[in-house]
Amino acid sequence: MEGGAYGAGKAGGAFDPQTFIRQPHTILRMISWLFSIVVFGCIVNEGYVNPEDESKEFCIFNRNQNACNYGVTVGVLAFLSSLLYLALDVYFPQISSVKDRKKAVLSDVAVSAIWSFLWFVGFCFLANQWQFSEPNTLNEGADAARAAITFSFFSIFTWAGQAVLAFQRYKIGADSALFSQDYMDPSQDASVPYTPYAGGDNLESTGTYQQSSSVDAFSSEPQGYQTQDY
Repeated sequence: MEGGAYGAGKAGGAFDPQTFIRQPHTILRMISWLFSIVVFGCIVNEGYVNPEDESKEFCIFNRNQNACNYGVTVGVLAFLSSLLYLALDVYFPQISSVKDRKKAVLSDVAVSAIWSFLWFVGFCFLANQWQFSEPNTLNEGADAARAAITFSFFSIFTWAGQAVLAFQRYKIGADSALFSQDYMDPSQDASVPYTPYAGGDNLESTGTYQQSSSVDAFSSEPQGYQTQDY
C-alpha cells in the first residue's frame, strides 16, 4: 500500500518514458518551461532599447528597469523550477517512504501556487507599464514586449493547473496512506470491551445448550387425564 501512495506505482519500478511524458502534470511542466523561456528570452533580447539620441539603454516597458528585471528574474527562476520538478517526477516512483512522498507532493502544491501568483503579478506589472510606454518606443521591440506579456498570462494557468493536479495527488495519497497506517485489527486493540469470537472449542464451553434441566421440569408435572374417586 505504501508503494502506491501519492500518485505513483510500486516503488523501485522501471522508468517508462512514454508513460511519463503522457502524464498531465508532466505536460504542464514542459509547457511552463517553454513559456518561461519565451518570457525572459524576449525581454533579454529585445526588451532594452537604445535610441540614437541617447547613449544608455532603457527598458521598453515605460523605461522602468524594474519591469524588465522582474520579467527576467521570474522567467529564469520558473525555468529552473520546472526543470527541478521534472527531475523530481522522474525520481518520484523510486521513493518508498510515504512521508517523503507526502513532502514532495506538498512542496509541489506550494511552489506551483506561488509561481501562479508571481506570474499574475508579472502580467499585471508588464501590461500596466506597456500601456504607459512612450509612443515612439513602441515600434522597436513591440512584438517581443507583447509576447512577454502574453506568455506571462498563459503561465498563470499552467502553474495553477500544476497546483490543482498536485493537490489531487495529495488527497488521493493521503487517503491511501491513512488507511494503511491507521487501520488496526480489533482483536489486537486492548480497548475493546468484549472478547472477539474465536470459534472452535470455546463455543462448546460457553454456549452449550442445557437440555436436561428443562426436561426434568416438564417431567415432574402429571401427564394425561387424572380420574378422581368419589
